[in-house]
Amino acid sequence: MIKIGALVSGGGTNLQAIIDNINEGKIDGKIVTVVSNKANAYALERAAKYNIEGTVIKVKDYPDRKAYSQALIDHFKEKQVDLILLAGFMVILDPVFTETFPNMIMNIHPALIPSFCGEGFYGLHVHEAALEKGVKVTGATVHFVDGKADNGPIILQKAVEVRDNDTPEILQKRVMEEAEWKIFPEAVSLFAQGRLKVEGTKVIRLTL
Repeated sequence: MIKIGALVSGGGTNLQAIIDNINEGKIDGKIVTVVSNKANAYALERAAKYNIEGTVIKVKDYPDRKAYSQALIDHFKEKQVDLILLAGFMVILDPVFTETFPNMIMNIHPALIPSFCGEGFYGLHVHEAALEKGVKVTGATVHFVDGKADNGPIILQKAVEVRDNDTPEILQKRVMEEAEWKIFPEAVSLFAQGRLKVEGTKVIRLTL
């Protein structure tokens, strides 16, 4: 069983998907800590409902991004986590964080990387850009995190149809329901089973 830590900033719907899959026995793991940069993040309430420890570590309490990132490193090391999930975390961390946990940090992005990703592409902005471009298919991507935004090795992707009457809000909801909440737990499960191997910029799924 792996020990999982999560970083959150908002509602925590992807965190809920992970919790549900653990409780259903689909992930051989336990969430040992949920950390937020915001005290009022609803994700912390989700964690408390399942007796998962929640911690607030605020950016403003540290002199710079590197010091803040080091505080997070110290916290996760103390908890002896095997995997860290970025589940809607809206803080850009110093490279020291990803360098400390190579191939141990996963992020879920609401588009098919390398489309609509990188700096400025988060939340509804991603879906607004997809609709403005007129793409017929979008989706979600789970990837390991490296020093660049939305750049690390891709673990899983799932496509979602874009419909003519979509608004950013409608598309966001469909991408979450049809892709994000499915492939994020699946990726965590594969990690827990030791079935993910990183070779260069690629992730190989090993068979048991």
